[in-house]
Amino acid sequence: MTTASVEHTVPGSAPDFDRCYRALQARDARFDGQFFVTVRTTGIYCRPSCPAQTPRPHNVAFVLTAAAAQQQGYRACRRCAPDAVPGSPLWNVNADMSARAMRLIADGVVEREGVGGLAARLKYSPRHLNRVLTDHLGAGPLALARAHRATNARVLIQCTTLPMSDVAFAAGFASIRQFNDTIRAVFGLTPTELRRLRNGRDRPHAEAPSAPGSVSLRLPFRAPYRWTWMRWFLSAHAAAGVETVIDDADAPLGWRFRRVINLPHGSAIAEIEPHDDHVGVVLSRLDMRDLGAAVNRLRRLLDLDADITAAAETLADDPTLRPVVETAPGLRVPGSLDPAETIIRTMLGQQVSLAAARHQIDRLVDALGEALPDGATSGADRVPKAFPTSAAIAAHGREVLRGPRRRIDAVIGVAEALAEGRVEPHAGVDASDLRAQLIELPGIGPWTADIVTMRVTGDPDVLLANDLVVARAAADLGLDLRDTHHWAPWRSYATMHLWRHRLAGAGEDV
Repeated sequence: MTTASVEHTVPGSAPDFDRCYRALQARDARFDGQFFVTVRTTGIYCRPSCPAQTPRPHNVAFVLTAAAAQQQGYRACRRCAPDAVPGSPLWNVNADMSARAMRLIADGVVEREGVGGLAARLKYSPRHLNRVLTDHLGAGPLALARAHRATNARVLIQCTTLPMSDVAFAAGFASIRQFNDTIRAVFGLTPTELRRLRNGRDRPHAEAPSAPGSVSLRLPFRAPYRWTWMRWFLSAHAAAGVETVIDDADAPLGWRFRRVINLPHGSAIAEIEPHDDHVGVVLSRLDMRDLGAAVNRLRRLLDLDADITAAAETLADDPTLRPVVETAPGLRVPGSLDPAETIIRTMLGQQVSLAAARHQIDRLVDALGEALPDGATSGADRVPKAFPTSAAIAAHGREVLRGPRRRIDAVIGVAEALAEGRVEPHAGVDASDLRAQLIELPGIGPWTADIVTMRVTGDPDVLLANDLVVARAAADLGLDLRDTHHWAPWRSYATMHLWRHRLAGAGEDV
């Protein structure tokens, strides 16, 4: 059985029982997060790789979300911690309402804006949204958000020393009683008992309890992961003050990445340390209400939820592309931490070199970025700054940006559209809708629209055929970019492989 077997599961139908059961028998960790196993005899739900004895077929069922298992009265297995798994690639592979809703729920939209706010972002009524999610995923938006809150609460309980009352409200619960009831129902323990289990295998999220105001996490992913490629991308596009790649001989892979993140309740600093089997993250200056959003956005930036084996298998079926794919296993598609920032930065990179784009971006950050107080440093003797808001760029960008007036006008016009809400890019928007919105804006062409759509929505099937580097790589290999239907639904990953191939040929260590 390959990972590709489950990827075609439609959220509206139950996962194929035989295929899922074979994955359970094999304890195949590649399927962790793609579905969950409910065990009738024990009343628990597990990840497919749970080390416990495999239950008999007539005692198990398979569901697509932890919320569906919880809705049916199952509690999380303490042995395998099914809430500490990579997310499902279905939420990016599929473009239906259920998948887009899951992206927004993971970002904490229900906690911040309620079910009405989630429905408004998806442009459906709350009643229709509840009906579709219940039919497709086995749980409505409130139950799905409850599962999300439970995971955030577990992280805060086990990875911080916050009082339980603070944990409850930071995780998004409306009351202490609701918090206590949910933790007991999901984990079969009181919050205090759960905190006592924060050592060894019972605490998959962190290395040690964090200092006040910060949290240390372990983010899982599906191996392999080509970290040299992500390091190159992050370093080549780093904006001074906002982000930096730090060489560190003591780090497991020799480097770390530090980044200021704009979050709903303020800015935080994330320090990322890659490992072969997980990502270590330290979040500092964090408003704990933003924990779920921060984790979700970092996972999207690093593409940690990708079904990388399925992508590689499909692309390697093309004999011309196969050597390129096999040379770079685990190649990911960098995502977006902030859609508005991604749009502005991509526009500034149109038709200019990376160095020229970074110079313009650095000017914007230096002049308009909000500095984080308390004398913190970004790792390069700079006070860290958040990337400027769209409103700040719209109001003062003309005083900072240099170059052709037409390009500056286009950037300011898009910043104004973002600030006024005339364009609303977010992880839950349909990829084709976002591309259409972007193309309508003066100064945004197909290349910009495609790369923004790919990074913001996580769509795995965007081919950057208009990218000069990609076109030259295809020419080198004798590939016809007009005939790539057999690469679907993984053309975003094909784009990255072609990009890397060309850069590697030019001597880059990617």
